[in-house]
Amino acid sequence: MRAGDELPPLEIAITRTLIVAGAIASRDFQDVHHDAESARAKGSPDIFMNILTTNGLVGRYVTDCFGPTAVLRKLAIRLGAPNYPGDTMVLTGRIEDVDGEGEGEGDMVVVRVLGANGIGRHVSATVTVSVPPSVPPSVSPSTSRGGTL
Repeated sequence: MRAGDELPPLEIAITRTLIVAGAIASRDFQDVHHDAESARAKGSPDIFMNILTTNGLVGRYVTDCFGPTAVLRKLAIRLGAPNYPGDTMVLTGRIEDVDGEGEGEGDMVVVRVLGANGIGRHVSATVTVSVPPSVPPSVSPSTSRGGTL
């Protein structure tokens, strides 16, 4: 694993269930995440994904690539275009930096993640993950959990 290596894309179907379940799981009861009529009254064409669900999906993407022993150390995101039901978000990643912590102790890896949907860039993220030395990245997140959500 080296700086410049690309991670494989991961396609995530943005379903109404995913949006509502993510909002409920993160205790975000804002009506724009579960009530289409309320969302429209506030100027949105439909319900949309909350930031905590996006955080979780970005984290899942990176840990799927680096394996179950990888540990997320830092995750910083910036949101853009909303994720609406019926769209697909495609996450892509690129290793920006690999810093060995010392002989046999693994690496700290910085990954730049982008997520795009049909209307533009939904998320830009920088993720720092610690990777044990015995775990090379699988670079195949779509196979580690049976495909798309």
